[in-house]
Amino acid sequence: MKTVKILGALVGVTLVASPVLAASLSSKERARVARAAPRDRDDVRYCLLQGKKGRDKGTVIGAAGGAGVGLIAGGGVGETLLGAGAGALAGRVIGKSEGTNSTCDRVLARNR
Repeated sequence: MKTVKILGALVGVTLVASPVLAASLSSKERARVARAAPRDRDDVRYCLLQGKKGRDKGTVIGAAGGAGVGLIAGGGVGETLLGAGAGALAGRVIGKSEGTNSTCDRVLARNR
C-alpha cells in the first residue's frame, strides 16, 4: 500500500511539472525556428512546442499505465518500476508522433 502512495505522489508531481518542461525550446530547436522561412517561423515554433507537449504527456501517461499494470499484476516494487519505465518509454515514442497533426508534419518537413 505504501508503494501505491509513493507512485501516486510521483505521478502527481510529474503531471504538475509537465507543462513547465514543455514551455521552452532547446537551442537546436530555436536555431531551427530561426532558419525557417519567415512566413513559417511561427508555425514551426508552435509545432515544435506541440510535439514536446505530446511527448511529455505520453511519457506521464505511459509511466502511470505501466505502474498500474505492474500493481494490478501483483508485482513487487521492482516489477512495478520496470513496468513504469517501459510504459514511459513507449508513451514518449507514441506521444511524440501524436502531439502534432498533418499540417505540422508538413511545416516541419518543409523547414528542417
